[in-house]
Formats: sequence, C-alpha cells, structure tokens
Amino acid sequence: MNAYDVIIIGAGAAGMMCGANAGARGRSVLLIDSAVSAGEKIRISGGGRCNFTNLHCGPENFVSQNKHFCKSALASYTPDNFIKLVKKYKIKFHEKEKGQLFCDESANKIIGMLRSECQKVGNQFKFETDVLDIKKEDTGFIITTSKASWRCAKLVIATGGPSIPKMGATGYGYKVAKQFGLSIIEPIPALVPLTFTDGFKADLKELSGTSINVFVKHGKTVFEDALLFTHRGLSGPAILQISTYWQAGDDIMINLVTHTDMFARLKQARTENPKQSPAVFLSQFMPRNLADYLTKNISQKRLADMSDKTIAALSHNIHQWQMKPAGSEGFRKAEVTRGGVDTKELSSKTFEVRSVPGLYFIGEVVDVTGHLGGHNFQWAWASGFACGADC
Repeated sequence: MNAYDVIIIGAGAAGMMCGANAGARGRSVLLIDSAVSAGEKIRISGGGRCNFTNLHCGPENFVSQNKHFCKSALASYTPDNFIKLVKKYKIKFHEKEKGQLFCDESANKIIGMLRSECQKVGNQFKFETDVLDIKKEDTGFIITTSKASWRCAKLVIATGGPSIPKMGATGYGYKVAKQFGLSIIEPIPALVPLTFTDGFKADLKELSGTSINVFVKHGKTVFEDALLFTHRGLSGPAILQISTYWQAGDDIMINLVTHTDMFARLKQARTENPKQSPAVFLSQFMPRNLADYLTKNISQKRLADMSDKTIAALSHNIHQWQMKPAGSEGFRKAEVTRGGVDTKELSSKTFEVRSVPGLYFIGEVVDVTGHLGGHNFQWAWASGFACGADC
C-alpha cells in the first residue's frame, strides 16, 4: 500500500492551495477528487472568468458562528499574496467593481496556475475516484477508494459544501466530520436567489427581467446593489448577499430608490408638474413597468390630485417595500453553503481538528461563509495556505 505524508480529499480551490504549500515544504501529497478534473467550481465561477479575490477582503466580509475564527488565516494570506501569484503566471485581470478581481480571459487560467503550483512540488492527483472508507490508525489514516487504498500521516478534507450539486458537490465532508464526532452547524444555501409564493409570482410576473439598484435589509444587515426580478422571485447581487443572512419565515425590506427622498420629490413634482401621472413621474427613478406596478392601486391619475397622505403611502412603499420570500432556490442555485464543520472543533491557525490530531478541514466545508465578490475564493486560498503550512 502506497503512503503519502498528506492526502487531500477535494482538488478544488482550497485543496490545491493546501497541496501546493505542503509540497513546497517537502511533503509528499496526493489529491483525490470524484470529479473528472480539478477546480470545477473555479471553472464556472464569475461567468467563466473567476472572481478570484477581492481587494477589500477582511473578516467583516464573512459569516460564522465565531466571527473571529477567520482572522488568523486571512491575515496570513491576503489578496495581495494571491495577486502576486497571478502576476507571476502573467494572467491578465481587471477590477470589475467594489474590489472584485476577474480574469480577462478564462477561469481555466487560475486552474492551470494552481495545477502547475501543485505539480512543480510533486503533488499527485487521482480523479474520478470515490472515497469509500477512512480509518484512523495510531500513525495516521488509511484511505480506501474506488481505485486503491493509501496511507497518510495527515488527512485534509477540502470537499466543499453541497452547493451546485450538478458540479459534483456533496455533503461528504460533513459525513467525515460526523464519523469523528465533530459538531456541524446546519448547512443551508447561501448567495442564492429567493422565491415568491405562487400568488406573488402571478402578481409580479410582468416584472420578470427587470433590474434596479436598491438597498436590501434584513435585521441590521444592509446591502446596496442590483436587484433582479425573475419569473420565480428575486435575484441579483443585492438579493444573493442578503440571502446569506435570511432564514425561512423572515421578512426582508427593500428600498427601491436609493439616496433620494421620494416624499419630498413627489410633493415638489405635484407643484411643478401637476398634470403628470404618478407612474410617469416614478419612471425617472425606475423602470416603467415597476413604476406601473407601484401605482396600479392609486386611483388618482394626476399628481395634482394626490393628497399628502397618498404621497406618503407611496413613498413608504418605495423606500420600505417589505416582503416575505417563500423560500430560496436551494443548493442547486446557491453559490456557496452557509454552515458546516463547527469552528470550535478546529485550530484557527492550522485547521487541525483539536480532538483528532492529523485531521484537517478547510474551505467551504467549514462554518465560514464569505460575501459575494471574491471573498469565498480568498477564504479558500487563505485556509488552504494555512493548513498547508502545518500538515
């Protein structure tokens, strides 16, 4: 039976970063993945161009039961560190907005870079290989797969979460965690579109495809970004962001016109353009079909006929449109998973399991979830690098 210093289950972003760093320290490394090739989630990310990090990435961009857990890894491997690696490979990139960095060309450039980093330090890969059993021994682990069995001193679980199952994502990492008695924070879809009830879908069907920049709020959490109406509910960056905080049964509040006092503007327009219809006036600030929807129950056809009370009610609906989503599109459309292996089980510096020496969990399988915009990849790089420096 062949033996390695380190076996990594999962050849994605975190797994390859870990393998490259461990290999650079002289460790023999085997990466095992059930997929046909490495980095499948990298390949489809960012519309195929991979939003590989964010210039402004910090602990405030992450959600976890322990908000402090991510700090050590993020400080040890920063966006600048990854950018230097990208530049080393002469991969052209650009900042899209809000610090989000994308490849100018294909996400495959990032995969190729990581594969090269792994291969130049001797990492081995086994694809289309399912792990059937993991056994702990005094000196390490025995990994039994659909193709062979291997021994290792250190075992790293980098399998991600169950988001986007069509890419081969599963909850296998949680199964391993439970095997070794670790706690799991309930995994739920995150960065995911929200859905309407059937009645609300019918009411808003004319808005499908409409986009508008909004503030969206859940509790004390607020994001400003684009909202997109779909035939099933709400999507767009603002909704994906707030979905990480939303729970079934909760309301969200949407401000459809940002940085403008619509009550004051409507009263001013009533004086200056009294014959104008409410919908025509609102179409200066939003798509006309949305303006029609918001004013369809207003009986007055002219601004001149609207009372202060009616204007106040309309302004309230614009600035504080409160709605209760029926649910989300689930893991099939979720970009990431919220929840996972409880961080209290792990060292924040090395990601080793406190109760099982030699066992590590990194990346999305851990209860650390980033905001939209490259933060989750930065977590993969940072957690993988930190683990690779120890295992």
